[in-house]
Amino acid sequence: MRLPTMRGQFSELADAAARDQMTYRGFLAELLMAECDDRNRRRSERRIKAAGFRREKALRTFEFDANSAIDPAAIHTLASCEWVRKGRPLCLIGDSGTGKSHLLIALGTEAATAGFRVKYVLATKLVNELVEAADEKLLTKTIARYGRVDLLCIDELGYMELDRRGAELLFQVLTEREEKNSVAIASDESFSSWTKAFTDPRLCAAIVDRPTFGGNIIETGSDSYRLAHTKARQQATAST
Repeated sequence: MRLPTMRGQFSELADAAARDQMTYRGFLAELLMAECDDRNRRRSERRIKAAGFRREKALRTFEFDANSAIDPAAIHTLASCEWVRKGRPLCLIGDSGTGKSHLLIALGTEAATAGFRVKYVLATKLVNELVEAADEKLLTKTIARYGRVDLLCIDELGYMELDRRGAELLFQVLTEREEKNSVAIASDESFSSWTKAFTDPRLCAAIVDRPTFGGNIIETGSDSYRLAHTKARQQATAST
């Protein structure tokens, strides 16, 4: 019957039911709840794995005290995933080391746990994949695949300059998702500086418009807490 959790936990739950003098109905309910809970856990694990996060990050491990620029209440509100349910975008803007990628992955993980289909990808990897797909006459299929997920997380946008073709292909992905499915972007450049990555001003303006219209913008500031932690460790080592 494909009920592995009930098979595995039957003896333990049966002994507990006997000790607690549970009714047969109560015992059956315990078995079914155990099976349902374990199935939900396995589904969440599969969705998280399918998302392709390059490392594991969780909100519980984010050090809000180390970055006063980030409002914990705003982040925990985003963790409810209502913005994903409504297909709204999210932008995380700030310097390197301020927690953008951590928050991007953590919020993506929350969405996957909540039952949404999530895909994580580096901006340069996405553009390279789109260029290869275009060369192999698979562009429509590839764009549709990225368009189907409930949340597309694009990390490290702005680190490298994109040629016009790459920028146009990325624009197609964002347009495919516009007002339908959510996109979350982490970038170390302010919107006014996205021209460094998208050298065509008009195309840059159109790309900025897609993830910012009706969305959430979180600014993580300019003080790197990774650098602060490194200096603190070095000072502690020196003092000992």
